[in-house]
Amino acid sequence: MSIVRVDCAAGRLTFGALAMDCTIGRGGACAAADKREGDGCTPIGSWPIRGVLLRPGKVDAAGIRLPWRWVRAGDGWSDDRADPAYNRPVRLPRAFSAESLIRGDDAYDVIVVLGHNDAPPVAGRGSAIFFHLSEGRPTAGCVAVEREDMLRLLPLLAPSDAMDIRP
Repeated sequence: MSIVRVDCAAGRLTFGALAMDCTIGRGGACAAADKREGDGCTPIGSWPIRGVLLRPGKVDAAGIRLPWRWVRAGDGWSDDRADPAYNRPVRLPRAFSAESLIRGDDAYDVIVVLGHNDAPPVAGRGSAIFFHLSEGRPTAGCVAVEREDMLRLLPLLAPSDAMDIRP
């Protein structure tokens, strides 16, 4: 197992010899126990890397060792506390609130799904904590890096790897 390390205070992500700038949530970093839906905080802790979602036509999947799949029209992620599928992938449209995984910007061209609040999910404790592409601004609670950095890092990640987020 290898660890992707995120130093929130320094805005740096490291993996072995690779080091790069990263952005975190607009609310800064917070203890995972204090994480709440919509607070904009990036949860501190060590989160297993579950897999990758890729936007067709935007990135090449060659060399990726993590489990991955293409994002399809109608793919979403539940962020509604009342939804029995809270913090899980869902199909849109749906009766509950959910984030679309097809966005107008490029942030979700690559989505590395982190195992935050998923075993099992606790409603309201944070959903859709991803590692994705930076759009030059703080995230809603995720960790993000520039496209070039993600494309250098992605083929190095393996199924047993984790992301360790520290204040």
